[in-house]
Amino acid sequence: MVENKRILKTAITLFLGLLLTSLQLIAQASVPVPAPPQIAAKNYILIDFDSGRILAESDADAQIEPASITKLMTSYVVYKEIEAGRLNLSDQVLISEKAWRMGGSRMYLEVGTKVSVEQLLKGLIIQSGNDASVALAEHVAGSEDAFVDLMNQYAVKLGMANTYYKNCTGWPDAEHLTSARDIATLAETFIKEFPEHYKGYSEKVFTYNNIKQYNRNKLLWRDKTVDGLKTGHTESAGYCLVSSAKRADMRLISVVLGTESEEARAVVSQSLLNYGFRFFETHKLYAAGETLNESRVWQGDKEQVALGLASDLHVTIPRGAYKQMDALMNVDANITAPFKKGSPLGEVRIMLDEEELSSVPLVALQQVEKGNFFQITKDYILKLFE
Repeated sequence: MVENKRILKTAITLFLGLLLTSLQLIAQASVPVPAPPQIAAKNYILIDFDSGRILAESDADAQIEPASITKLMTSYVVYKEIEAGRLNLSDQVLISEKAWRMGGSRMYLEVGTKVSVEQLLKGLIIQSGNDASVALAEHVAGSEDAFVDLMNQYAVKLGMANTYYKNCTGWPDAEHLTSARDIATLAETFIKEFPEHYKGYSEKVFTYNNIKQYNRNKLLWRDKTVDGLKTGHTESAGYCLVSSAKRADMRLISVVLGTESEEARAVVSQSLLNYGFRFFETHKLYAAGETLNESRVWQGDKEQVALGLASDLHVTIPRGAYKQMDALMNVDANITAPFKKGSPLGEVRIMLDEEELSSVPLVALQQVEKGNFFQITKDYILKLFE
């Protein structure tokens, strides 16, 4: 009887030990992340800037009116003109009667005066000036309609499939539409292409014509990590905000559309940003051009080729899950010359438990030409023996 009790006690102890071990393994294998906060907005999206991972979204592809968030594309087109050398910040812009007559938010330009492109951009970005938007559009393209055509061309180029612009200000129009995802794409592109110009979106105050106006993005005052981007409001669109914040090495972009008030758009945007930073982390795993593998080349003027990635690889994962990631590298079995630098010759897959986080091509980091007769013959014979 005593022996049976001892055996039973041992069995229970072993069972509890195995159960505890199993629970520990489950805990290690999966880092819990709560569902995104429920926010009072018609449409929204939260993405990581570097990896592009979507951390939260709701009706992100629904077409909606963007209101003054439109001006993010207006400024993007202007900066593209500056980049191309067709426009300078110091250029003087003659203010037309059409620009002067614009209603809504204004920079308070005076008809017939000349204002620099730099000042107009400040008026557009900080004061959300409709008059500044039209003045810049007319100066760049000759008319607002021609400028809007440029806006739509860039939207197509950036893959903004749910976007169509009818004006450069965000003035209500039944055909003037975009989506939360498209806005996030534009914001991400703007920050990547114009990091120096992007700093202007963090400016809080601008004075023109002795009129001092404040940036409507309340998060610039409440959260020192927020450094942009743009507000918008009309009766039909509601209160909107596209914001971006950087904490340590992680940047997030939040787009919130159709909230009920100026305060609401700030609160729900802050809620999304806090959620992303609290429960996720982003890591740069490999740099563009870094050699990740060296592989045999057949029939080439070189016997080895270095393989790597065409661009930096970032991944966004739940906080604390870094050690659980695996990198799987698949290289083409028979790499045969000739091929150019950048040719895909395999892939890198990043896994977290059973989830594939990313799959990117493994490319040649150098060009390899066809080998001479001797090299080709030698490799032919070697492959026969293989």
